[in-house]
Amino acid sequence: MDSIEVRRSPRARRWRLEVPWGEPARLTVPRWMSGAEVESLLGEKRPWLEEQRRRQVPRLGLERLTVSESEARIGARELLSALAEEEAERLGVSYRRIRIGDQRTLWGSCSSAGTLSFNWRLVLAPLEVLDYVAVHELCHLRIPNHSKSFWKLVEASRPDWRDQRHWLREHGPELLAFVPAR
Repeated sequence: MDSIEVRRSPRARRWRLEVPWGEPARLTVPRWMSGAEVESLLGEKRPWLEEQRRRQVPRLGLERLTVSESEARIGARELLSALAEEEAERLGVSYRRIRIGDQRTLWGSCSSAGTLSFNWRLVLAPLEVLDYVAVHELCHLRIPNHSKSFWKLVEASRPDWRDQRHWLREHGPELLAFVPAR
C-alpha cells in the first residue's frame, strides 16, 4: 500500500480521508487527535483505501493526449457556447456570459448574475456528458436549486441525464487529474 499523508488541521472538527487520483491518500485530522487514534483509524480504513486504489485504473486513455490547457479551453468555450446558445433559447432562459475555469471539484456552476462557469476538462469527456452539464446549469437559470421541479426540468430536456451524471461520478476523478501538455 502506498504512503498516506497525515495532516493535522486546527480547523478540522473530525477526520477526513480522501484518495485523490494519482496522489498519495490524505488523512486530515483535528489537532487534538492522538497518534494512536490516527493509527487505529488507518488500520480500520485500510481495506477501504486498498479498494479505492484498485478502482483507480486509467480507463479513458488521457495519458496519450497531447492537448494543451489553452487548446482545451478554446475547444470547451466553442462547444459550450454553441450548446448554451441553442439550449437557452429552447428553455426560454438567457445567460450573461460563459466562463471557462480550472475548478478542482465542480464541473459547472450558475451564478445569480447569469454567469455560467464550466470546467475546461469537460471537453475531454464524451459530448453527451458536456451537453448534460451545460443543460444542467442552464436549468438553474429557471430553478436555482436541486428540487424535484429542477430535476423534472432537466429530465424533460435530457431524459438520459442519470447516465451522464453516473459517467462523471465514475470517470470524473480521472478527468480532474489530467495534466495537459505544456
